[in-house]
Amino acid sequence: MNGYLTTLIRRLAATASIALLTVTAAVGVAAAPPAWADGGENLSVGTLLAARTHPAVQLTSLTFSAEVVVPTAEVRQGALQELASQIQVLVAAGKIPSDEPSMYKYMFKRMAADVDKYLIPAKPNRTVKARVGGMCTGWWVTPDGYMVTGAHCVDMSDDELSQTFAQQALQKFNEEDAQEVIKGLENVVADEALIEAAQMVYINFNSAHMKLQKLQKSLSVLQSLPGGGVDKTAKEVPAELVSVGESYPGKDFALLKVNNQQNLPTVPLGDDSDVQTGDTLYISGFPGLVTNTPFFSIESKLDPAMTEGPYNARRTTTEGVPYIQTQAPSYHGNSGGPVFSRDGKVVGMLIAGTVSEGGEASENESFVLPVSIIKEKLNEKNVKPSASLTTTKYNEALDAFFAKHYKDALPLFREVQALHPNHPYVAKYITDSQQAISAGRDETPQPVWLWIVIGLGVLIAVGGGLALLMVLLRRRRRAAATPPSYGQAYGGVHATAISGQDERQDWRQAAPPRYALPQGESSSAPSPGAYARGGPAQGQYPPQPQYGGPGYSGHDDRHNGHPRYDQHEQPTQAPDGATRYVRPAPPAYERGAERDVAELEREVAELRRRLGQRQPPDA
Repeated sequence: MNGYLTTLIRRLAATASIALLTVTAAVGVAAAPPAWADGGENLSVGTLLAARTHPAVQLTSLTFSAEVVVPTAEVRQGALQELASQIQVLVAAGKIPSDEPSMYKYMFKRMAADVDKYLIPAKPNRTVKARVGGMCTGWWVTPDGYMVTGAHCVDMSDDELSQTFAQQALQKFNEEDAQEVIKGLENVVADEALIEAAQMVYINFNSAHMKLQKLQKSLSVLQSLPGGGVDKTAKEVPAELVSVGESYPGKDFALLKVNNQQNLPTVPLGDDSDVQTGDTLYISGFPGLVTNTPFFSIESKLDPAMTEGPYNARRTTTEGVPYIQTQAPSYHGNSGGPVFSRDGKVVGMLIAGTVSEGGEASENESFVLPVSIIKEKLNEKNVKPSASLTTTKYNEALDAFFAKHYKDALPLFREVQALHPNHPYVAKYITDSQQAISAGRDETPQPVWLWIVIGLGVLIAVGGGLALLMVLLRRRRRAAATPPSYGQAYGGVHATAISGQDERQDWRQAAPPRYALPQGESSSAPSPGAYARGGPAQGQYPPQPQYGGPGYSGHDDRHNGHPRYDQHEQPTQAPDGATRYVRPAPPAYERGAERDVAELEREVAELRRRLGQRQPPDA
């Protein structure tokens, strides 16, 4: 019995170990990083970076407003007559065609090349109100509204400003002046080339003599806000210029501050050493070919674009400023945008790129200001980049979303929405998560606490079984150490009283008279010859025989030399009513212990079967 119980205890201990390992494995699976953290099976690094970083990337706007004053152009008659004489000589020499349109085209080209020689400012002045500016990219570095962008995105030189106003505000005047001149040309049918030549004269004249009055400058961030479901609208929020460096090729950096902001999404800063030649860089920003195109919706314009390309080389300008050359494509409007490593940390800021005459960016020549310069400029203003709670919760929600744990992701996205109601993307993720759950695509595993409860239940059950077995073992040991008493069966006669003559005398003296057989009871009458050698008188007890000793009557209630037992494994009773005790029956408590052990074995087997059927949840 001891060996059997020991084996059973070992089995229960093994079952407990298996249960504990199962719970540990389940907890490990639940705590493991998402499968997409290293790129995922079906998700690219660029897709994951875009999802994480786009909320912090914003469209910035630099705007100048002014009254533009332009004088009327008056012709210098003497200079124009001299030019006409030169044209006649050239026609006679055959150097220019002799038709009038060709001669006028030549005249306008000569005038455009030196407008002040042929035109002078005159009255009246013409005035128009105009707003000009440009779009760039910025990104939040603190939850309370500090934003990083490029220096050339927040200011313009006088020459740049004049050229911008001339291009955007003077077009109407230029066209009107050219049409007035062409009307004075008699018998000439103006083609497109002639009109363009005449306009170039007044473009150059008006730009040179334009004056700006009541000039005002404003910086703003066009925050993309959720509206109409998951569509976005733009809210122009004023920004304060905190710090500005020198435009490219200098340290092209600017720091903005938008007041009354909290819980803004942010992006983390890395180090220059995070990337090297050959690594892939990821650029986020707003290309002007989208933001300046009228037929794209506002939602499309407010979505950053993600481009990628290799880190080609590290360069240094003549002013000693380091720059990274990358093959990642960039365009007007991308300036000021963050550049990421594959780990999602900012390693630089896009500043410049070589642009062709057609306005297209040339690949292999995008230049990135390293993050070390950005950190240097932030330290000068004692600005400490930090992650917002919005960003932390949003990234946790994205981890669950891309792992198809939509039930876990949904409350996290709602928490992000509560932290930052103007978050531009969280509304769409909430809708997508709800639709995925409704469609039965959710793969959220059971929560860790449930596995812990199951494991504790298993351990408690197994521990209870072990405790019960230990109690049974202690009882058995105590029973083995004490001579067993089998109770007072048959009128209180002790089983030990059959071992000697003295005890037999006590037995005869103590036997109750209820064992005297009444006369006429044939159903229990002794068989013939049962008391052949001096049987007792009626109503008396027979003498107690000694087994194998004197006085033994020769009657042996055995079968083939073995004691007889009834169906209850009790020794059979002799005809005179006395018991011929040969082997004591097992004590009642021992038979009950065997039943308890058997029942416990069945419970343990059922528990192990259930554990075997339980499959750990997928990661």
